[in-house]
Amino acid sequence: MSYVVESGSSRARRARRRRALITLGLVALMLFFAFWYAYSYYEDSNKAKASPAPTCTATSTVKTPSQVTVNVYNATDRNGLAAKTAADVRKRGFRISTVSNDPLQRDVTVAAEVRFGPTGAASSKLVLALVKGAKAVKDSRTDSSVDLVLGAKFTALTPPPKKKPAAATTPPC
Repeated sequence: MSYVVESGSSRARRARRRRALITLGLVALMLFFAFWYAYSYYEDSNKAKASPAPTCTATSTVKTPSQVTVNVYNATDRNGLAAKTAADVRKRGFRISTVSNDPLQRDVTVAAEVRFGPTGAASSKLVLALVKGAKAVKDSRTDSSVDLVLGAKFTALTPPPKKKPAAATTPPC
């Protein structure tokens, strides 16, 4: 029986070969991810250039008061102002969520501030029509709720509009 005895140089050669294979594997892996990232960046830039085809939808962005959630806040020294106004706003068909003092504790010098986020822009137009002299204030909220903050010059809500018979129209497609 014979035993094969390796010399020190062949062990070193095997270790160098192993390190070289590991290094080549890591470089290949890094190149793969670099090309993958570049390809995804290229695809995203092509999607941004393509304009969507115009489509006709039957949905409307015009909101009705029953679709709008309003938080009524009092920014004055008058007790019960927010509660009384919230009852009047509810009679107009709006959904009332919170009735309280102004959580931001700002001095509102105008009749009212209507605070809303990006998704509540259409709803804010309906609430702005409730108070003459109201000021629109856009904030960073993520929901579509609207805050009606009553200020120092607030006296009453504007009179409700006279109801007109709605004409049946369909949007053109």
